[in-house]
Amino acid sequence: MNEELFIDFDKFNYVTTDFPEPRPFQSDAHSKLREGALAGHRSQLIMAPTGAGKTYLGMRIMSEALKKGKKALFVCDRTTLIDQTSNVADNYGLSAHGVIQANHWRTDKKYKLQIASVQTLANRGWPEADVIVIDEAHCRYKSWVDHIKDCSANVIGLSATPFSKGLGLLFSNLINAATMHQLTVEKILVPMTVYSCTQINMQGVDDSKREWSDNDAAARGMDIVGDVVSEWQTYANGKKTIVFGATIEHCEVMADKFNQAGIVANVFTSRTKPEEREVILKEYKKHDSKIRVLISVEALAKGFDVKDVECVCDCRPLRKSLSTAIQMWGRGLRSSPDTGKTECILLDFSGNIIRFREDFEEIYFNGLGALDHGEELDKTIREDDEEGEDKPTPSCPECGSVPFFKHCMSCGFERVSRSLIEHLPGAMQEIKLGKHHAADNEFDLYKQLCTLARQSGNPDTQKQRAYYSFKDIVGHDPSWSFEHTPNAPVSKAVINQIKMKKIAYAKAMQKKKAAA
Repeated sequence: MNEELFIDFDKFNYVTTDFPEPRPFQSDAHSKLREGALAGHRSQLIMAPTGAGKTYLGMRIMSEALKKGKKALFVCDRTTLIDQTSNVADNYGLSAHGVIQANHWRTDKKYKLQIASVQTLANRGWPEADVIVIDEAHCRYKSWVDHIKDCSANVIGLSATPFSKGLGLLFSNLINAATMHQLTVEKILVPMTVYSCTQINMQGVDDSKREWSDNDAAARGMDIVGDVVSEWQTYANGKKTIVFGATIEHCEVMADKFNQAGIVANVFTSRTKPEEREVILKEYKKHDSKIRVLISVEALAKGFDVKDVECVCDCRPLRKSLSTAIQMWGRGLRSSPDTGKTECILLDFSGNIIRFREDFEEIYFNGLGALDHGEELDKTIREDDEEGEDKPTPSCPECGSVPFFKHCMSCGFERVSRSLIEHLPGAMQEIKLGKHHAADNEFDLYKQLCTLARQSGNPDTQKQRAYYSFKDIVGHDPSWSFEHTPNAPVSKAVINQIKMKKIAYAKAMQKKKAAA
C-alpha cells in the first residue's frame, strides 16, 4: 500500500482546520457553552438569529472535540442539507468526515466526524459520538429526542427560533449568541422596511383557538393575488424576492399571476422534484438571475440563504406561530455588500407584522429569556380587531413608525440610534382627489402635505397644517411624525386641493367677519 495515501484514522487530529476568526459575539457564545458544560449542563441550546453563523458555531465546537480525539456527529433536519453541510465542513478544513446516507459517495464510518440527517439516523441507528450538534433543533424529531435522553454525549442544539414545546425539558441551558438588533447594528443584517399592504381578510374564519388552517388562509388569499403582483411592482419592482403562500395551490396561482405580468416567477415546494430544485436554485443564486420571484410555503423558510434577496412578501396569515413568521422574514435580512443591498423590503399582505409586533419587538432587541417562554410564544393566539372596529395601528410616539409596542424598532425611542428597522405603515391603495391621481398611498400623501407645509407660512404651525390637511382629506389622524417624514414631489391634485381648502377657509372667515 502507498504510505502517502494511508490515513491513520485513529490518530488523525484535525489540526488543519481553517476557521475564520470568530466575531466577538461568536467567541462569547462559545465561552458560555464551555461555562455551561463545566456547570454540569450536558444538553445546551444556542439561539442564533439569521446571519449569526449557526453552522460555523456548530463546526467550531466539533473541531475542538475532534482535536482532543473525540468523536462528533452533526445532525441535519433534512436530507437535502447533507451535501451543503458537507461542503461547509470541507471549507473549514474538516474534510476528514463521513456521511451517513444510503449510497452516498462519502460514506465512511472510520472518520471521527460524521454528518447525517435525522431521517437516516432514525432508520439506521445512531453511531457512537462524544459530541452531537443538532441543527434546527426547534424541529423536535422523535429520533433525536429519544436518543439524547439516554446517550452520554454532550449535545448542542442550534436554532434561530427555539419556540417548540418541550425544549426546556431536553436542553437545560439556553445561550443567546446575539440579537437581531445587535446583528443589524454590526451590519451583518440589513434594516427591514415594512409596508402594510392590502390585507388578506381572515375575519370570521375558524373561531376556535387553533392556528388558521392553510386551506382557509389560501382561500382568502386568492382574493388578493392581483394586489400582491401590482403592489410588488409598485414597491419592489425588479428586486430579487421570496413570496410565502399558504398552500402549494396558492403559490402556483401567485406564480401564474407574476408570469402573466412578465415577471419570471417559479414555485419551490415539496412537490418540486430534486432535479428541478437544482436548476432553479442554480439560476436564482445568480445576482442577475432571470428568476426574480421564488414562491414557497415552507421549503424556503429554513436553511435557505441567498444573500441578495431584497424583498419578502408575506402572504401566509398566522396568529400563533411567531417562529414561522421570523423564519420567513429572515430570508431577506442577510447583508450583501457585494451587491449593494441596503435593506430588506417586507410587503405584509398577511397582517402578521401587526399581530406579532409585541413579541417580535422583544425577540428583536433581547432574544429569548428561557426556552419555556419560547414555547408560550408559539401557542398564544393573537386576536385581530373585531370586524367593523376602526382602531388605529399602534405607532411610535416619537417617530410614528409601526408596528410599535414598547421599544421602537425604527428610532429606538429614547435611544441615540434610530432607523434600525423602518416601518412605513398605511394602506397601499392609490388615493384620488376627484378623478385625479393624488398619491400612491396614505404615507405618500402625508409626505406631500408635509412638504407643502414646510414651504410656506409660520414654522411654528407647519406640523398642525400638515396634520389637519391630512385628516381633512382621509378622515383620520396621520400615523407618522412630522419631524421624521421626508419631503416628496407634490402632485398637481394635492396642490389644487390645498388651494381650494384655503379659498374655502378665506371665504368662511369673510362671512364670519361680515356677520359680526
